[in-house]
Amino acid sequence: MSEKNNLIVYCEFDDGKIADVSLELLTKGKVLATKLGVKLEALIVGDKLDGVESQVFPYGVDTVYKVADARLYPYTSNPHASVLINLFKEIEPQICLMGATCIGRDLGPRVSSALHSGLTADCTSLEIGGHKDPKTGKEYENLLYQIRPAFGGNIVATIVNPDCRPQMATVREGVMKKEVFDANYKGEVVNIDANKYVSDADFVVEIIDRHIEKSKVNIKNSPIIVAGGYGVGSKENFDMLFDLANVLGGEVGASRAAVDAGFVSEHERQIGQTGVTVRPKLYIACGISGQIQHIAGMQESSIVISINNDPNAPINTIADYVITGNVEDIVPKLIKYYKKNSK
Repeated sequence: MSEKNNLIVYCEFDDGKIADVSLELLTKGKVLATKLGVKLEALIVGDKLDGVESQVFPYGVDTVYKVADARLYPYTSNPHASVLINLFKEIEPQICLMGATCIGRDLGPRVSSALHSGLTADCTSLEIGGHKDPKTGKEYENLLYQIRPAFGGNIVATIVNPDCRPQMATVREGVMKKEVFDANYKGEVVNIDANKYVSDADFVVEIIDRHIEKSKVNIKNSPIIVAGGYGVGSKENFDMLFDLANVLGGEVGASRAAVDAGFVSEHERQIGQTGVTVRPKLYIACGISGQIQHIAGMQESSIVISINNDPNAPINTIADYVITGNVEDIVPKLIKYYKKNSK
């Protein structure tokens, strides 16, 4: 096995592909590992893993642990948790990152509970820094700052785990940027025998059949997003946003308040801390006040236009352009002028 106390990313593997969120975490993991002076490692658990390392090496991965076994695909809780728990006891990583997906939300708590390590869910930022314990005066270097909104989003909390290892955090898809480190980067592959890490009892649950409905809405990759908030006022008014998105060649997003109010039926359109994170070239925020949870999901948009009848709406502070007025007056004009000028 490799040297201890490195940074490891649990990489979700399905349908022959590593999940985007895992590649995003490898990108961030490389930055953190470099700062710490340690290796970046990836753990891939599943079946038919031949050549899968080629998907992660370009992100600067130094070691890929592959645990291949037909019983480990598709994901089930107990065997995957056993692999991580027993492997981590052996290789003792100082940091473990995973996606805040349905898998990560299931797996992370099981692993952290068994290893008594603690876990911060839904982080919006990860950094390395020092910490001084106010009670004991003890000073710590190179801790993982696990940063996320807390208390309903009223504050941004920085959480540290001084003594227990690994320091564990989950991050939603889209929060971190996915960027290839070096297309020709090559690390080491460590093939692991699943039987040494899982027991027969871990396989009491067997998946007989599974159906996954693919999302019909894909706002994550849209370069233009027209997003509506509670201030849009009604489901009928939201139709205008769909018209505007249609003429711009974009997609429609929504704040949590708009989804909760039933203005939009598809939850996949929800942007923010409890929805998806987007970084389009153009983000038009209509009737969105801009609570911290929403801003967390769209603050990396290249250009933000805010349309709001409240000149003091929080979102205006991050907007590049602010149009003060009612959405139902302004959006039809935008549609009209865009149609006129695009011919």
